[in-house]
Amino acid sequence: MLRSRGTRFALSVVALTAGATLTASSMAVAAPAPKPQTSATVPLVPEGVPVDVLANLAPAIVGAAAQAGNIASPGQQTILDQAQNLLNSPGIPPQIKTTLQAIIAFLSGSNGGGPDIPQDGPAIAQFLYPSIGRGCIGPGADSVGTALAVPGPAELPPPGPAAGQAGFVFTALGTKGLVPQQNPPLVVQWYNLDSGRGGTLPLTDAAHINPDGPATLSAIADTGAGRVVAVVSGSLTTQPAADQAPITCSFLPTLGFFTVGR
Repeated sequence: MLRSRGTRFALSVVALTAGATLTASSMAVAAPAPKPQTSATVPLVPEGVPVDVLANLAPAIVGAAAQAGNIASPGQQTILDQAQNLLNSPGIPPQIKTTLQAIIAFLSGSNGGGPDIPQDGPAIAQFLYPSIGRGCIGPGADSVGTALAVPGPAELPPPGPAAGQAGFVFTALGTKGLVPQQNPPLVVQWYNLDSGRGGTLPLTDAAHINPDGPATLSAIADTGAGRVVAVVSGSLTTQPAADQAPITCSFLPTLGFFTVGR
């Protein structure tokens, strides 16, 4: 899975391009880097807008993904209800309202059944906002974490996720290389709104992207075709230098919405 030299190079380019212009801030986002056309109509959150409201969607998505194999009806309605409740809350910034309205349209399949699947790509779906990892670079030095998804079928990163799959990439800016064993791990929890399938997958260093840093982890998930919501969260451990102790830090959850092709 994603082991070729070409794969490592392409994933490094994708990860660094997505996060090159992001800077750390407390529960607020930096300006997103330019990106290719995405398959989703959910906009990124603009610079300087607090993301607390959107972060409140994470538990509903995680819960839906965890129960997908056991519940009688899809967890889509749970997420949709939570998004609607947040939209109706007083005092929400206009930019967050715009994003929530787009999320609700995505979840409900309105406007023609959701975002179009691109005929030629790849589509790179950046997550809504960057995450913050406290003390990840060193004492008092926080890292900005950027997450993106590459919905299949796509040729980037080569060989790329196949139809019915999605590739995930997370980069912790400013950090050094990863230690061999990640415990606890960084994970992606995903839920397919159209099939009711969900799952949890650790992000790993199997692709050996940016071995000297910034720390970058990835995975390919068998999501199946359809509209997918995902949450990336958890911890990662880096090795600042050979004579220094490893650093383990946790990242706040960040959300992604995209469509996987058949």
